[in-house]
Amino acid sequence: MTSVGSGIPRWQPWAAIAGFALLLHFLWEMLQVPLYRGMAEACHWSAVLRCAQATAGDVVIAWTAYFIGSWSADDRLWLGPLQRRPVALYLFSGLVITVGLEWLKVHIWKEWAYGPAMPVIAGIGLAPSLQWIVIPTLTLWLARRHLGWSPYVAVPHRSASGPTGRA
Repeated sequence: MTSVGSGIPRWQPWAAIAGFALLLHFLWEMLQVPLYRGMAEACHWSAVLRCAQATAGDVVIAWTAYFIGSWSADDRLWLGPLQRRPVALYLFSGLVITVGLEWLKVHIWKEWAYGPAMPVIAGIGLAPSLQWIVIPTLTLWLARRHLGWSPYVAVPHRSASGPTGRA
């Protein structure tokens, strides 16, 4: 169950990313409710469910972005010894996926609309764009701390596992 030399179960980075992404994205989704048309007036339970659905999608995006970072580093534990390329790909891929989905859901599928308070740049809301810069950065930081990696703690040697945790 553990990768070679790391002592960390293969599933642990994925669980840490999912757990912190779930908490942080749900909070962000709830805080940006007033920026979407009709959400502030919606019944409480309806708004909570809508935010929970968006959060589930955010967790899938976070896992996809983490996989891309793992693939580029050829190491599922790349968040231990932080490397520029996987971090950049993690942030960039999450932002690209989010902007693409936001464009589709607002302009093509018309699943939601921005309210007058939403700042918009090139047809995309600023709040969901910032979400995929702020939240993934916090998620990585919290996941690193949860796994026992900080600037003051030695990081385990790079695992022999690939991005999926398989040797």
